[in-house]
Amino acid sequence: MADNARAKRLADLIREVVAQKLQRGIKDPRLGSHVTITDTRVTGDLREATVFYTVYGDDEERKEAAAGLESAKGILRSEVGRAAGVKFTPTLTFVADALPDTAKTIEDLLDKARQSDAQVREASAGAAYAGGADPYRKPADEEAADTTDTDGDAAE
Repeated sequence: MADNARAKRLADLIREVVAQKLQRGIKDPRLGSHVTITDTRVTGDLREATVFYTVYGDDEERKEAAAGLESAKGILRSEVGRAAGVKFTPTLTFVADALPDTAKTIEDLLDKARQSDAQVREASAGAAYAGGADPYRKPADEEAADTTDTDGDAAE
């Protein structure tokens, strides 16, 4: 079993090699300039690598890019083996990265929160405090309470 630092170095190398090969070496029109390699993870035994990617475009372009990556898997694995120089070249698995979808969901939720805050701000624009501006007791108030007895008369 390899150490984590070695797996991390191999993952970084795989990400760079796959990105360069997709940009310069593969002529598949399905893998145009709209495919971006975002992350790579390698198992502890260095046998399997998961390559995360994003596709700029609609669902049809994402499906085409996934098919293009599956068809180019052998070429990409050969290129990784040549660059890595390890005894066993890891098998590559391509997974669409969910990060853009998650970011869009978070942005939508933040927009909803901003709109809700604006509505609350508008509703409270002319409102007044129910019991006064400052509901807390102050030391001066406690001294005044000590000088009066229970009947409300001043202490002698």
